[in-house]
Amino acid sequence: MAVVVALGAFLMTLFGGWTAQRVTDRRHLVLGLAGGLMLGVVGLDLLPEAMEAAGTKVFGVPQALLLFVGGFLFAHVVERLLAVRQAAHGSETGGRVPQVGLTAAGAMVLHSLMDGVALGAAFQVSGGMGATVALAVITHDFADGFNTYTLTSLYGNARRKAVAMLVADAVAPVVGAASTLLFTLPEELLGSYLGFFGGALLYLAAAEILPEAHHDHPALTTLLCTVAGVAFIWLVVGLSGG
Repeated sequence: MAVVVALGAFLMTLFGGWTAQRVTDRRHLVLGLAGGLMLGVVGLDLLPEAMEAAGTKVFGVPQALLLFVGGFLFAHVVERLLAVRQAAHGSETGGRVPQVGLTAAGAMVLHSLMDGVALGAAFQVSGGMGATVALAVITHDFADGFNTYTLTSLYGNARRKAVAMLVADAVAPVVGAASTLLFTLPEELLGSYLGFFGGALLYLAAAEILPEAHHDHPALTTLLCTVAGVAFIWLVVGLSGG
């Protein structure tokens, strides 16, 4: 059943990427919406789940929050190292580094894989819990597909690479759900991963996506798209029962 439901996530992810591709003539609005979706996913979905699953304190700080900060710093360090490498090869220091986009999209694929694992684990507990998780996964996979395509394209990667990462992101939850037939992921490990991934995603949203969205078009409509993205994730979380 989990694999069948994951096929819905597959289609929703592709639809999200298709939407991002079709509205490229409104790039600032796309980036504003993507930033809002990412901010909403981190603050309203990933971090609360991480705190619940991995809230054990390490030297006075919850493990999930330590990994959240670690993920943020990791994304910053990776971007800076790649930028320095590009500059050393004669590229403009202010240019986008394609590898950053591919790395970020790869993280989105890993996240979708874990979504599939969470979906399969929920169905192992009960059909009701599986249905609740399925609603959350399928709905927010639209945002995953949208963000995967946007991130890959934003950093100057060719369209074929963006499409390839989108397809990988769509397939990932199906693979993740199927994998739960073979093993069960410990809750604390899942929570730690969510904290780390949330920190990396927040860095991309706050330091890259949103500044780029407002760079050439500091319009109210761009800001409204960002707010709409956060509101959409809030609606998803509310409908899925948190």
